[in-house]
Amino acid sequence: MRVLVSGASGLIGSALLPSLTVAGHTVVRLVRATPRPGQSDIPWDPLTQRIGTPALEDLDAVVHLAGDNIATGRWTAAKKASIRNSRVQGTRLLCEALAQLVHPPSVLISMSAIGYYGDRGTQTLRESSAPGQGFLAEVCQAWEAATDPALQRGIRVVRLRLGMVLSPAGGALAKMLTPFRLGLGGVVGSGQQYMSWIALDDVLGALHHILAAETLSGPVNAVAPQPVTNQTFTSVLGSVLHRPTRLPLPACAARLAFGDMAEALLLASTRVRPAQLEASGYTFQYPELEAALRHLLGRPLASAA
Repeated sequence: MRVLVSGASGLIGSALLPSLTVAGHTVVRLVRATPRPGQSDIPWDPLTQRIGTPALEDLDAVVHLAGDNIATGRWTAAKKASIRNSRVQGTRLLCEALAQLVHPPSVLISMSAIGYYGDRGTQTLRESSAPGQGFLAEVCQAWEAATDPALQRGIRVVRLRLGMVLSPAGGALAKMLTPFRLGLGGVVGSGQQYMSWIALDDVLGALHHILAAETLSGPVNAVAPQPVTNQTFTSVLGSVLHRPTRLPLPACAARLAFGDMAEALLLASTRVRPAQLEASGYTFQYPELEAALRHLLGRPLASAA
């Protein structure tokens, strides 16, 4: 397959490109910089609404990962606008361009997030669950709606609702490692809020699976089948690292330090099941948190030590 990837330099994209190549696919990057001589990169600029549409012909698939990092800096009005615009405007630009093609790709996998569901306590959420409320839920709804031009053109569209991706190379886990290794880790808020996570290996596995699964479309939750509470996550990570986890971060302190971001990313409870992936036959490499963390952090099981 000839696969176009946006956001190729991010945590997922930088791992996806070599995995696609190893699987025998031809990878084309959608880039903001001027394409390098001899490279097959396609230029675009979501802010100015420019994209090299003619070069998009004869693609087999598109994996759209681009979007501003939501976990850097406080959520000022400007940051919120950047988070929304980078997702909604960029996705709409790409999908409108794909819809104009004579030979459009057969499938578009467009990132979304489980923020779609909002703060839902202990409720088990599946793809059929109603959207939640709040900034991230509103962004995710608009983000997914921006794929409509591709859907109307007859492209198979998968809206991948991504959970917390675990990797020591970036994202939430990478930020946790230093304080936890120093023995400064602890529960956040009550610790009872659910965290729906997924190992980076399974993100890549799910993407390859979706590219091949021609009957899979619409919203797809990309999370491990066993979500855990923050308290459990804290305990397991501490155990894997052999470090104490006795320094909690009270909710009030989290709100003071991180503002609105704390409510959405640290204190909200989102208990999500990967119903569509499971029904389509995907087998998770790391369905359980401890095994996932031991694999990612190079920590063997105690019995093998």
